[in-house]
Amino acid sequence: MYQYACKDNKYVLSLDNHVSIIEALTKFCAEKGILSGSISGLGAVNTATFRYLNPATMVYVDKTFDEQMELTSIVGNISRKDGSVYLHVHVTASRSDYSCIGGHLLDARIFGACELFIEDYGLEIGRSPDPETGLNHYKF
Repeated sequence: MYQYACKDNKYVLSLDNHVSIIEALTKFCAEKGILSGSISGLGAVNTATFRYLNPATMVYVDKTFDEQMELTSIVGNISRKDGSVYLHVHVTASRSDYSCIGGHLLDARIFGACELFIEDYGLEIGRSPDPETGLNHYKF
């Protein structure tokens, strides 16, 4: 699913072709006991699902794009919610016509490569739902 190297509290990951980015990241963070941290990287995918919270209706809208795209930027953070790994990941994806789409990444399947950097902050940061925004905010 992935290979990695580690120095101090920093990891360099290479995810295997055809795997789910979110599944691999969740498994990695759980196995390494990462309670909080940051994620950055790039890669290539052939399907990606983005999620958007419509603030007027407080309803999540998911949209899947089934096409080859370059992930020109992957940024996110790691925390915990209800004792489990909680990932908050955003991406920008470049299409074959060089236009870009992006936003909150629900999931994507690698087709090519995915190279990630994770920094483990070494402290526990939780999440709790905010009734006003409908989002899971940090809980310190």
